[in-house]
Amino acid sequence: MAKRSARTGETGVSIKDIARAAGVSHSTVSRALRDSPLVSEETRARIQALAREMGYTPDAIAQSLQAGRTFTIGVVVTSIADPFFVDVVDGVERVARPAGFSVFLNSSLNDPEQELLVIETFHRRRVDGIILASSRIGVEHAERLAQMGVPIVQVSSQADTEQDFLHSVAVDDQAGARLAVEHLLALGHRRIGYIGVTNRPRSNRRRLQGYREALRQAGVQPQEQWVHVAELHGVTPDGDVEAGRKLLPKLWEAGTTAVFCYNDMVAIGALLACHNLDIPVPTAYSVVGFDDIALTRYVVPPLTTVHQPKRRMGQLGMKMLLQLLDGEEVEPRHRTLAPELVVRESTAAPPA
Repeated sequence: MAKRSARTGETGVSIKDIARAAGVSHSTVSRALRDSPLVSEETRARIQALAREMGYTPDAIAQSLQAGRTFTIGVVVTSIADPFFVDVVDGVERVARPAGFSVFLNSSLNDPEQELLVIETFHRRRVDGIILASSRIGVEHAERLAQMGVPIVQVSSQADTEQDFLHSVAVDDQAGARLAVEHLLALGHRRIGYIGVTNRPRSNRRRLQGYREALRQAGVQPQEQWVHVAELHGVTPDGDVEAGRKLLPKLWEAGTTAVFCYNDMVAIGALLACHNLDIPVPTAYSVVGFDDIALTRYVVPPLTTVHQPKRRMGQLGMKMLLQLLDGEEVEPRHRTLAPELVVRESTAAPPA
């Protein structure tokens, strides 16, 4: 069946259709659409205008073969339900789209083996590069990743050790934790609790370390009953909220007057527990989170938190990937960004 012109609203316009309409050979059209100097400027402009008028769409497969690229990027997150990744992926796309790249998104469910399977699937689909967000890929997978030969950038890695052949972008978790605890100390709190999680081991360890450092520098010895870390496996917002809701009462019973939470969803769970126990926030108890997700501005009271530059992390990760694809040397291999404290209404001086 002959293809009909796109002027009538049909699709499927080919180079041969344009050549027929322009009265030139299809090789001339092909050269004109590539801006080849072998075709006069006047003819190029006429053919390109005709192609636009007819609704011609270049063949992506043919373009990929010609460029040696698929112009696709794979992004692996632990869970598409985690609000942390909304801004990260948005940052990736803000850089990818103008560069002509499409983004494929998949989740690992916080399982290193599943993460490796997703990476291998992306590799089979011939993506040009991969971004791993909150990756749990460890040294035991390093050889397999190196064999693939696909540029990989990690954003907010949760692996215990950094892989030398990979590149990464992360926030300074310890510094962020210190900002949170120093803010509570400046308000007059001395009995400050911590609620953490086990399913993001690297960042939890560093935030807990920053919490302890800030207390000790202020002359406060952290007490064992002030620290509770929830045993979590999958990564879901519900799991984080439930951790805060269940563990906050233990800190209240231990006599703490404030809590620094691993992330904002845990902090929201702590706020729910305070509401259920009729503990006024912040007049009787102060709560601080980490991440600065959009929801923190709308809970009651609005949450004091540590801002992670999530969108910028995604943008930097994608920029690093583009540099690697262009054969450029990327230094430093591992970028660490500074967090910022955002003070809202969930913190105040402790009760007299």
